[in-house]
Amino acid sequence: MQQVKELEKLNDYQKAAVLDESEVCIVNAQVGSGKTTVLISKIIYLHHVKKISYRDMIVLTFTNKAANEIKERLIGADDGIQKEDLAGFGTFHSVALHFLKDVFPVEKMGYKKDFLVIAPDEELDIALPIIREKKLRIKYKNRLKKRLEQAIAIQDEAQKISPYQDDIFELIALLTEEKTRQNKMSFSDLIQNATALLTDDQPAPKWIIIDEVQDSDQLQLAFIDRLKGTDTKLFAVGDPNQIIYSWRGSTLNVFETLVQKYDASERTLPINYRSSRSILEAAKCFLKDGSDLTGIRETGSKIVVKNQYNPFNEACYLADRIEAIHQQGTPYQEIAIFYRIQNQSRVFEDVFLKNNIPYEVSLKKTIRDIPVLNWLIKLLRFSINHNDWSSGIDVLCNKVYGEKRTEKAALKILKEQAADQSVLFAKMSGFVSHCSEVKKPEEIYNYYELDRYIRPTASTYGEDKASIERLLKIIIDYVVENQMPFLEGLTDFINSSALYGINIQKKDIDIQADSVKLMTLHASKGLEFSYVFITGINYGLIPLHMKSPEEEAEERRLFFVGMTRAKDVLELSFYTNPDDYRVIPGESRYINMIPPQLVENQLAKPAAAVNLQELKKQIQAAKVEDEQERSSTETKTVIEEPERQVRHQKYGIGKVIREDELMIEAEFEHYGIKEFIKAFSELEYL
Repeated sequence: MQQVKELEKLNDYQKAAVLDESEVCIVNAQVGSGKTTVLISKIIYLHHVKKISYRDMIVLTFTNKAANEIKERLIGADDGIQKEDLAGFGTFHSVALHFLKDVFPVEKMGYKKDFLVIAPDEELDIALPIIREKKLRIKYKNRLKKRLEQAIAIQDEAQKISPYQDDIFELIALLTEEKTRQNKMSFSDLIQNATALLTDDQPAPKWIIIDEVQDSDQLQLAFIDRLKGTDTKLFAVGDPNQIIYSWRGSTLNVFETLVQKYDASERTLPINYRSSRSILEAAKCFLKDGSDLTGIRETGSKIVVKNQYNPFNEACYLADRIEAIHQQGTPYQEIAIFYRIQNQSRVFEDVFLKNNIPYEVSLKKTIRDIPVLNWLIKLLRFSINHNDWSSGIDVLCNKVYGEKRTEKAALKILKEQAADQSVLFAKMSGFVSHCSEVKKPEEIYNYYELDRYIRPTASTYGEDKASIERLLKIIIDYVVENQMPFLEGLTDFINSSALYGINIQKKDIDIQADSVKLMTLHASKGLEFSYVFITGINYGLIPLHMKSPEEEAEERRLFFVGMTRAKDVLELSFYTNPDDYRVIPGESRYINMIPPQLVENQLAKPAAAVNLQELKKQIQAAKVEDEQERSSTETKTVIEEPERQVRHQKYGIGKVIREDELMIEAEFEHYGIKEFIKAFSELEYL
């Protein structure tokens, strides 16, 4: 049988994991070790050898992309699979949504089956009016979204005490009531409500299989535990070295938690098939626990380190470098540029466009990011759910596209159902009865008379109309593709767009397209390329400014993830003039953490180096002048602290000899006295 022959291609470690039938098996998969292959092979083995139905498996992932890849590879290996067979395959949120829509009695929790899913930003839209109406005392409102996420995750009633002594937990209780009244669930609600409705009476799956288990948060771990029946077996794969989403709630001790809780069998996938040995040796420096990385490939070329003057100069250099690589036979799609924050892509886009280099940018731009579509989707939300007052109010009050009502006036219209006082409210109220059989996008456009609201005389009219038409076409295509009645399909589309976003502006990457890929380090996870360029390795970018050891550890893991996307060639660069006052000129310590024997330095001597020397001279001159002035008034400015110690990446631990506001001198064993400009020194005080 073809499916079983696929198992013969596995190495001994991979095969041992696939054949392990312990009640709980946790697989620690090193980067590039064939994690996804093992996970899919496990599913195939269970189905074809152990005769476990796909419907008796729950397969959980953290991205829609990963879920789709698993489904596509399974369907490619088994053309007998039906869509319904894989209903339990998807992200945690989509599987929870499936349970709540199709299996569980959500009415017990005060919801109707046609509830809508809302993104975290929309939850904030509901919370703010509650704060105003109830006059709640909430501190740090600029961080309210994060505070809500953290507080909602707390399950123990004894721990529900605000660290800021405000009304955050009272707000959560009121917010939960309001979401139930409006028939809406947030992402966390999906997991919590599905967990609450899981009972012993419901048939438990025979197997739960989890991808990237290291990214699980406390709510997801509780969901897994409740989903797991007495006879359910659990198989989880992940890599603790790739925990890069702690800001979303993932926790560092997932592996330890699962092993201890279930007395789990532990397996490892230690062999990296992706990267050259030089790349693995360099990447290993960023593993805090000193984990080994075993590769089977040759040593390969050294890691190139380049000193770029500024981002524009680097973009010009990369345009030439990439064109030369391509001329030598490497497809554009095998080349990637990584950076830390999204706005760094702009200079590459501009230069590559000018130089006719095909590129794609990985950018999560959702409907909410486009004002006219954010307004339209809320209009549709209220049209199919008249309890969704927050959307209805936003639609009527919108200063650009709505009727410019005050919040008080809009609320009055909703409460009194005053269709005679608002044309737009009347249209939304009649949508379900008038548009239940929509077949074409223009039917929706004409029903709402949208030209009245995007204003043909406005400068944005053409762009807004094109955006609306694209979105309406996507909706109709979605309904047709999923073979649903229109209103059911529209509801499903709105929930899907809340969970995954809709790539309305095509700002995403197609790995198969022959184009250079531009993306953040976070977006690079799970991908691989022959050539990888990681740019802006300056303190303030890589790593970002950090406030705690935990943030520092995560920045290192993130850099590790970026480095290990490279198969053959890895090039690192930093800026002498980074064009951002928050970013420190010169290489960050991450460059110096890589052993010199693995590095090929191509450090230019641009005007930037002269600029730093000139800056140092100016600082010295100013310092001398300042000291002369102060000495005349018998004021001593120099701070003598011979006992203070500092650490430098190259020179080691040294003793502070002299220090003022601008400069610092330190004496290092074997290196003598070194003088630094404090702003650029990257010295660590001990």
